[in-house]
Amino acid sequence: MTRGRLHHVELWVPSLARAERSWGWLLTTLGYAEHQRWSAGVSWILDGTYVVVEQSPAMVAGAHDRLAPGLNHLAFQGGTRADVDRLADDATQHGWALLFPERHPHAGGPDHYAAYLEDEDGYEVEVVAG
Repeated sequence: MTRGRLHHVELWVPSLARAERSWGWLLTTLGYAEHQRWSAGVSWILDGTYVVVEQSPAMVAGAHDRLAPGLNHLAFQGGTRADVDRLADDATQHGWALLFPERHPHAGGPDHYAAYLEDEDGYEVEVVAG
């Protein structure tokens, strides 16, 4: 155990089926393996850190808004530039849309190579090369 290391992230989602389609594809593409599964959720793990998506019965109504106070996005190491390009190209087939296409792959600045993606429920990820 490394003190301070991120243990897990839990996302409450309005549709478990949509989340499994988008997040499941993304996380397994990045090297995560399915970790746990129950009727309302699933998690994927990599090197001891896991990501959970859950359609919790305790969730209140309303949609995720990445522009509101709270979580804006999660960022993942994506491998090489070619890996990030391949992932960005494939993402639309798995429920993701490319954000900032006019500035892709340098939406984070001229020295930053990444794909910014948004799923059907408004969750954003940044997949960084390098």
